[in-house]
This record gives sequence, C-alpha cells and structure tokens, in this order.
Amino acid sequence: MDFRQLRYFVAVYEEGHVGRAAERLALSQPALSQQIRQLEQNLEVALFQRSGKRLVPTAAAHTLYHHAVPLLEGLERAHEALRAFRGHTPGTLAIGVLQTVNASLVPHIVERLHNTQPHLQVRIYELSGVEIEKRLLAGQLDIGIGFLPPRQPALHGVELYNDELQLVIPAEHPLREFRKVSLAQAADLPMLLLGEEFRARQIWQEQLAAIGRRPRVQAELNHMSGILDSLPHSQFTTVLPGRARQLHSHPDLLWKPLSEPRIPLSVGLVYRDAQRQRSTVELLRSLLADVL
Repeated sequence: MDFRQLRYFVAVYEEGHVGRAAERLALSQPALSQQIRQLEQNLEVALFQRSGKRLVPTAAAHTLYHHAVPLLEGLERAHEALRAFRGHTPGTLAIGVLQTVNASLVPHIVERLHNTQPHLQVRIYELSGVEIEKRLLAGQLDIGIGFLPPRQPALHGVELYNDELQLVIPAEHPLREFRKVSLAQAADLPMLLLGEEFRARQIWQEQLAAIGRRPRVQAELNHMSGILDSLPHSQFTTVLPGRARQLHSHPDLLWKPLSEPRIPLSVGLVYRDAQRQRSTVELLRSLLADVL
C-alpha cells in the first residue's frame, strides 16, 4: 500500500463509482480498477462490494477511509512546507479576520502586501472566531486574525495589539453622563448583540457568567455595522472592542469603558503550522508595526 493507492481508494470511496472516480483522477477505468484490486490483495480485505456499476464500501473501507484522509492531508501539508524550503513561495495567502477588527487592519494588509509581494494573491475572508479556527485546522486558511489565545490547542498565536470590550449606548441613554459603566450595571441593560458564534459575544457572556449573570439579549444581528446603525434608533446597548470606534464613530453613539472589572482583549495572528508560517507571521507583523 502506498499514498498513490490511498488517493485512488479515497476517490472511489467518495464517488461510489469507478467511472466518476477515474474521471476525477484522470485515469482509465481499467487502470483504476486494477489499483483497487491490488490494494485489496495487499491488505487481504475486501473494500467494496460490487452492485452493478456502483461500489458499496465495506466496514473495512469505512475504517480505512477515516485513517487515509488525515494521512493524505498531512502529506499535502508536508509537500507545501518543503516547497517553501526550496524557495517556491506559495502564490496565494488566505487570511481569515474577525469583522470586529477587519476595518482597522485589512486595508493596510492589502496595500502593504501588494507593495512588498506584488506577485502574491491575497484572499481575505471576514469570519467569526469559531469559523477562523475551524478553517485553519482544515487547512483552508493560512493565517487568522482573532482574539488570543486560540481556543483550539493545535493552534498558535502571536499578539498584534491589546484592546478592551466597551459599552456602546445611544447619545440620549440614561447612562450618557457616566464616565465608566460597571460590569454589574451593564448586565442589566437590554442589548442588541452579535450572534453567539462571534468571539466578542462569547467573551461578554463569559464575563457575566463569572459574576453569576446572563446578558439581556433583546435582538441579534450578524454584522457590527448594522448594530451601530440601529442603536441610535433604540434604547438598546451593545458591547464591542474599543478599537472599532476609530472606524465606526457615530455622532449619536457614546462609547463607555467597562470597569469592575475591565474586559481586556488581545488581538493577534493565529496559525496552525509554526514552521511553515513563521516567515508569513513575521512579514505581517512588520507590515503592521506602525499601524498598531
């Protein structure tokens, strides 16, 4: 059994049909059938039951598939890492970024990467923290920009800057004269919040849970700009990273620091493969140094 045969097996397993698998692999059907029979002989197990033109996986095939996919993914990551050592830098860079930090960083990243790496195609995706970590683990992103530390132990993080969660209220809100608002006071306020998949929302709920409270969620929106546009027309409040105020200032909104306790935030680069991404991490940190 070799990696080539494993790749053939995975294609047949996923397609359930030799013809479609052969087309996917750019092989002839007889050649693919021969490789699968040879794999079965080497393993001394039947992997498929033939039913007309379809192939039905056996229990042994299910077991092999769940072992084969991580092996093939690991092999592809190894090839990519070795290409970097041979001096062949990847042609694309996929970055996932939280929408709560997007506007303050992404324009600088796009411009400066173009100036320093003009042949690099940059793909930036605005995602929730959960989705960023999920895609990093799946190899669908190279770098994430999110709150630290990462929640998945297989991921690494390097800090870019510190922030803190702040309360955002309409200009005519009863708390407008307060210089700061305590966590306990904020817990009583009806709120318009980001959805539960967003890390800023999760941090807020965790802080309230620590004092035995739950947020008063009156409404949810999945976009920060929509929340800030809606607040002046309501008596709702929200909580967002304070740095977002720089690019989402609104004359009818007031931003109040939270206290007792403050809710500090650490924003940084998140990645899976420390060896492979070391040069990219250092490049992004250097390009953003003066912005941060």
